[in-house]
Amino acid sequence: MPKRAFAATRSVTADEIDRQWYVVDAQDLILGRLATRVATVLRGKHKPSYTPHTDTGDHVIVVNADKIVLTGRKREQKMYHRHTGYLGHVRSINADKLLASAHSDRVVRAAVRGMLPKNTLGRQILSKLRVYAGPEHPHASQQPEVLPVG
Repeated sequence: MPKRAFAATRSVTADEIDRQWYVVDAQDLILGRLATRVATVLRGKHKPSYTPHTDTGDHVIVVNADKIVLTGRKREQKMYHRHTGYLGHVRSINADKLLASAHSDRVVRAAVRGMLPKNTLGRQILSKLRVYAGPEHPHASQQPEVLPVG
């Protein structure tokens, strides 16, 4: 019986990665559907050169994060928790109050973070996400392309 030659799967190295910049307008988009698309692009799963143990993803800019849509009663019932660093000091706020506050970008950031790996690679991938509450962003010099979502 002849030996079969297997083609080895090639892993991409850090210097071979070509990173793009994308911008997403989150106005009137559903939070979960936006977060899954953004997490896929950040992770690099949309590229044929995807490597699971390497950060092969692109940079994503999300604007109008305060105009995101939450379905059902999530706007009143979904809670976000953060810890102040002191014993027993867990602060909780619902999604409606968080979207109305100055930190409305945390809603999108938390949704995307939950869809990424919970390790060093996930934290490195999350650093390529930029979220802004308003329609303006300071990354025009990177010439971001519009990312089709939904």
